Amino acid sequence: MTPFETRASPRLVAGPGALERLPECVRDAGGGRALIVTDAGIVSAGHAARAEALMRQAGIEVVIYDETRENPVESDVLACRDFAARLGVDCVVGLGGGSSLDTAKGCNLLLTNDGAVSDYRGYGRAMQPMLPFVAVPTTAGTGSECQSYAVISRDDSHEKMACGDPKMLAKVAILDPELTVSMPSRVAVLTALDALAHALETAVCTRRNPLSSAFSREAFERIASSIECVLRDEAGLAERSEMLLGAAFSGLAIENSMLGAAHAAANPLTSRLGLAHGHAVALMLPAVLRFNREDESARAIYAGYGGLLVRGGRFEGSLEAWVGRLLGLAGLPEPAKCGVPPELIPELAADAARQWTGRFNPRPVSETEFTRLYRDAFQVKGGRTFNAPE
Repeated sequence: MTPFETRASPRLVAGPGALERLPECVRDAGGGRALIVTDAGIVSAGHAARAEALMRQAGIEVVIYDETRENPVESDVLACRDFAARLGVDCVVGLGGGSSLDTAKGCNLLLTNDGAVSDYRGYGRAMQPMLPFVAVPTTAGTGSECQSYAVISRDDSHEKMACGDPKMLAKVAILDPELTVSMPSRVAVLTALDALAHALETAVCTRRNPLSSAFSREAFERIASSIECVLRDEAGLAERSEMLLGAAFSGLAIENSMLGAAHAAANPLTSRLGLAHGHAVALMLPAVLRFNREDESARAIYAGYGGLLVRGGRFEGSLEAWVGRLLGLAGLPEPAKCGVPPELIPELAADAARQWTGRFNPRPVSETEFTRLYRDAFQVKGGRTFNAPE
């Protein structure tokens, strides 16, 4: 047995209508005056008002911070912290997508431990206890509700910083698929592809272990059963339930292992070119799958996942070919049309090589390999570098 150590997971409260149990979850966590961290879209959808009403009916005081922005930067977290510091809250509720959950975690961190977000880059640097945190995702993608990390970018360079601490983990994650109905179709598509990438990267990363592998496989099977309906904008509540659970299980897989080169290569595309995270990951995933096939263990795992697709009657072919099919269904622009200047690739590769997640890819990746991955993904000068079976 290869030695490994697992991490704690939040209590999961799942099912249609699970938001009704928010007051109970806040009370159980010790909260009596809660801060809800959310964004304007969630307010417009009515979810924030409903959460507030449920808690007020239960005698819990509530204040709402609705200024979360996509891909939060340090100043966003500071603004949320300053808002909360004036109000004497004793519990934090993150309601929304990954950006709202990360902003809530970052706010909690600075509210209880002071300093700047950059002081906590890495893992386990918070010295003081944090307020109880309840995570309520409204998208099915990031898995942040099940992770003890917040990903916050620097204001100047937009470099992504992973700040983690076991005290940052949610006490409870409420998984209510009804909340995902309000997602715009484009958000649903990109978060679904992100969740799929999480399942595939955790499956082969060097930190994988029996528990993370079980979560990865369970996540993959649930996502595979529903993602095509999501990409076609035909998902009903059953498919949304499967996607939400798949995303959460992918998050648990990340928490107990790590990611890989697709996320490392995606982050510079987001910070330098403004591509949405899910879009950037999806663009890099096929090239990374082809690259990782040269690793024997990764190739065997990919083959096993391809077998799951065949046995489920979902696709007759390789895993890589199926992912390519999904990207076609998603209607993403052709990689060559995504506005990535070939002359920028060396800078992107240098940036990707500095990303934390790349260290756990099954095949080592340096600037040289990332250069090849970008050239492969965006089909520049010479076409594809890595080949995959159909």
